[in-house]
Amino acid sequence: MGDDIQPAVYTREQRQAYRAKVRRCLDVFERMLIGHTFDAPDGVAPLTGLEIELNLVDDTWHPAMANAEVLEAIADPDFQTELGRYNIEFNVPPRPLAGDSLLDLEDRLRASLDHAESRANSTGSEIIMIGILPTLRPGHFETEWMSANPRYQALDEAVFAARREDLELDIAGPGPGAEHLQMFADTIAPESACTSVQLHLQVAPGDFAACWNAAQALAGPQLALGANSPFLFGHRLWAETRTELFLQATDTRSPELRNQGVRPPVFFGERWITSIFDLFEENVRYFPALLPETTDEDPEAVLAAGNAPNLQELRLHNGTVYRWNRPVYEVVQGRPHLRVENRVLPAGPTVADVLANAAFYYGALTMLAADERPVWTKMSFDAAASNFRQAARYGTDAVFYWPGFGEVPWDELVLRHLLPLADEGLRQWSVSDTARARYLGIIRDRAKSGRNGAWWQTETVAALQRQGRSRDEALTEMLRLYSAGMHSNEPVHTWAVPD
Repeated sequence: MGDDIQPAVYTREQRQAYRAKVRRCLDVFERMLIGHTFDAPDGVAPLTGLEIELNLVDDTWHPAMANAEVLEAIADPDFQTELGRYNIEFNVPPRPLAGDSLLDLEDRLRASLDHAESRANSTGSEIIMIGILPTLRPGHFETEWMSANPRYQALDEAVFAARREDLELDIAGPGPGAEHLQMFADTIAPESACTSVQLHLQVAPGDFAACWNAAQALAGPQLALGANSPFLFGHRLWAETRTELFLQATDTRSPELRNQGVRPPVFFGERWITSIFDLFEENVRYFPALLPETTDEDPEAVLAAGNAPNLQELRLHNGTVYRWNRPVYEVVQGRPHLRVENRVLPAGPTVADVLANAAFYYGALTMLAADERPVWTKMSFDAAASNFRQAARYGTDAVFYWPGFGEVPWDELVLRHLLPLADEGLRQWSVSDTARARYLGIIRDRAKSGRNGAWWQTETVAALQRQGRSRDEALTEMLRLYSAGMHSNEPVHTWAVPD
């Protein structure tokens, strides 16, 4: 999702004007945080939202560049375009967590996705919910791969205008004898391979810093639990290759700028924060504008009149800094609110798995954010970033640092510490016993078995190759089996691996 803009070659004057307007917006935002009223949870039921990015395949299990036709057939505004013509996005309106809301949401998601699947089938396509489509190949980007939205074309042009050279993808799997992908791309097409689940949590301004810090600390455990992207362009790479691919496929830096330590647009961060303002200030200080589109809004005048300005320039700029936990400022029906947008998780494998991941995140975050001696006062930010990289590279073999545990395997940390926190956090938000048992039970069994989506994909492909199939044949068959498991809605840790 994003704001529509028109592709253009921006002048120096436009860039200067945009920078000045962004700084004005930042000043107004700071004043709003001090003296303006924001919509916020009432202390009983936090509002949560959800976005799921999806892939389309044809009857050969290869990408179907058909999202315009599929969206026309679905005819539901909750489904929208994404970067690639083989991508669509499903947006779920905000709702509280209390009671059986998660169980009701599971029914609704399954019904909506089943309807969308039926309509997609009528156009010759099928919907797959997975972190990276394993049958995707660089050759698929030699056709018309980009969705017909001016915003995407403008973003592509802006990235390469900043780089002045082709993108280099260089990703090696961990360990001796690991596979290695190295290639160049002359568009941001590889970014479209990254399909994720985005979890939103609306928070009060005074609670934002604690929630963001807690989300950053949770990013490693989240990814170890939910990794689902081990294959890219036929290569077995990281457990969650999507995170490194996204970083490299949107990188506006030349190798020389990387060597100088210039920050990438895909940014984990580098410090704990004390206010949401810290993040927007970092954006303005460190990241040049990719899309310097200005509006006629006078934010000072709007605020002086007692209204909430849209701060469009600040929001657009924030939309091109791809934090794994992104701050969101938005105005709905004249009322401003703040959200933490969690972008850590890949899509899939099932609706049940997606909601189990969400329940774990919301529950654990609630308790970590409210702790009198929060984890970020006892752990360096570098340790949280290292945990995130460990989880992305190693998945179910990840080892983390955590205060009170030292170096600890991911499953032990989840089972002994984070899962009980998640259960208590959901209980405090009045989530029903039935819902907590269902979704946190999936997390418990996933951790006990050491099986997530990435584990199942790699074990299945290895088993199929042992049967004599080529890598391409094994990936195609694995995707067929994955689709069947996805439609069953049985959690991925219960899926069988071929003999």
